Amino acid sequence: MPNVSLIQVALEQAVTDGVFPGAVLAVRHGGGQADVFTAGLVSTLDAARAVQPATVYDLASLTKPLSTVTALVLLIQAGRCQLHDRVESILQELTGSPIGTASLRHLLTHSSGLPGWRGYYERLSPTASIPATEGQRSLSRAVLVKLIRDEALIYERGVRSLYSDLGFMLLGMIVERCSGVPLQEFFRNQIAPLAGTSQLGFVPTEWADNFLQCARRHGGDVAPTEHDAWRGRLLCGEVHDENAASLGGVAGHAGLFGTADAVLAVTGAWLQAYHRRSSMLDADLAKEFTCRQAVVPGSSWALGWDTPSPPSSAGRFLPEVSFGHLGYTGTSVWIDPLHELEIVLLSNRVHPTRKNERIKSFRPLIHELVYREYVGCV
Repeated sequence: MPNVSLIQVALEQAVTDGVFPGAVLAVRHGGGQADVFTAGLVSTLDAARAVQPATVYDLASLTKPLSTVTALVLLIQAGRCQLHDRVESILQELTGSPIGTASLRHLLTHSSGLPGWRGYYERLSPTASIPATEGQRSLSRAVLVKLIRDEALIYERGVRSLYSDLGFMLLGMIVERCSGVPLQEFFRNQIAPLAGTSQLGFVPTEWADNFLQCARRHGGDVAPTEHDAWRGRLLCGEVHDENAASLGGVAGHAGLFGTADAVLAVTGAWLQAYHRRSSMLDADLAKEFTCRQAVVPGSSWALGWDTPSPPSSAGRFLPEVSFGHLGYTGTSVWIDPLHELEIVLLSNRVHPTRKNERIKSFRPLIHELVYREYVGCV
């Protein structure tokens, strides 16, 4: 039996050490009931409440595997797209552009040649006016596609991997084009039901107030992130990522909010498919998407999922077949399919400032501790 008190103490010590104001750690082993640990406060603000299992966090780049990658598997299963499809065959406005001839596989393995990041929000919305309707979001996406179309590739496709938000912005739009519905609608109808009553979803600008009220009704707060200089306010229930915000809070690379229990609902579907049990995901595709790809020699990337590669945020003990992802706001998920171990860490380490990077040293330590207690000595 795991010594859960050691894990609780480690999480509380992280709060004391200023790694984050508070956090939720959820661990599920062998498909059983998850153990959920909480520590600290939702924020550093006066009268902040204690973190609860139902506290909702900005999942940041966990949006990539939980929403965009999961959606692409469902669309491939339905015959709407294939991994070898060229980007320009789906987003026709990219025909003839440098990125147009890249495949979905290139985007998923971060080997397309695109830069990692660009501050598009400054051009999409110089006044920080956030799109508040689907029509406005559609116009912003159209401008974004043109901006990415004009990007020069910064390395030869397939010779290296460079983690790229730009590639996943395109993948989010590819999901919309192949499904025929907005990304948040596809997620709400096809993926979010896995989470049951737990909160999981995008928060378009016009839904923010209702989202905050709904979180309270479910027994948790929405953890704030930074006081954003661009928007001029403390962000709470608004996506932290500026580029995602300039698209109205819905994007392929960021925008998802959720609880630890909700995240486990989606990772559970991946783990079930990996072991060829009942799941909405095809077993063969689940294996392919979570297996380290040979597209780029030396790269740790699977298809939208990462795999451990020393030094890893997963620590030293998770086996090579494990898969996971990090989120900039202080979130992460790692899954060891051999021992059916799922580890979800949700925090708002960017509150009150993104300059706090103590989580980089904490992540591998907590994963190693969890592994030792649930799996055993290595």
